Amino acid sequence: MNAATQSSGRERWQLRPGDVLLVTDIQNDFLPGGALAVAGGDEVVPVLNRYIDAFVAQGLPVYATRDWHPERHCSFYAQGGPWPVHCVAGTPGADFAAALRLPPDTTVISKATSQDREAYSSFQGTDLDSHLREAGIRRLFIGGLTTDYCVLNSVRDARRHGYAVFVLADAIRAVDVQPGDGQRAEAEMARLGAQFIALDGQAA
Repeated sequence: MNAATQSSGRERWQLRPGDVLLVTDIQNDFLPGGALAVAGGDEVVPVLNRYIDAFVAQGLPVYATRDWHPERHCSFYAQGGPWPVHCVAGTPGADFAAALRLPPDTTVISKATSQDREAYSSFQGTDLDSHLREAGIRRLFIGGLTTDYCVLNSVRDARRHGYAVFVLADAIRAVDVQPGDGQRAEAEMARLGAQFIALDGQAA
């Protein structure tokens, strides 16, 4: 895959130097059977693998983010947060999905590692921005989990930092705590200037 069709305007895009793929939180606890399972979360894995293959074929970098929480993280119910215990650092639930084919040189970004601080964005409290700038990255292609939390907030920060952003519409899924949260998140990302693309021109 050197090119695919954007969902708006049916224009063509191509991978080029300065692009990066950001695979967001494809961890066991977010997949079916996990502590905070996202409906259809496993469906994005084979699609992301195809994007990974495309980036690797072009010699372009792949980054993967992960929640890497301490045991009593502020986001957990017991600490007054909105979520069950999930993605505790070093536990199987925090591992990347076994079916996800990350290349050996993937840069892993761990987030929400402080007990008293939440971090939905891949940029918040991490060195992601400095990594990307040092690598000469200008365009960020993002997919993974979840549309309405970590993908949305990462896109917000990426746009704030001045990156062009492409959301992989066929490789995201929402929590939808409130019905329609995912759709509202997509609308917000589009408002911020993100473009929605798909491998085969089938973006919703």
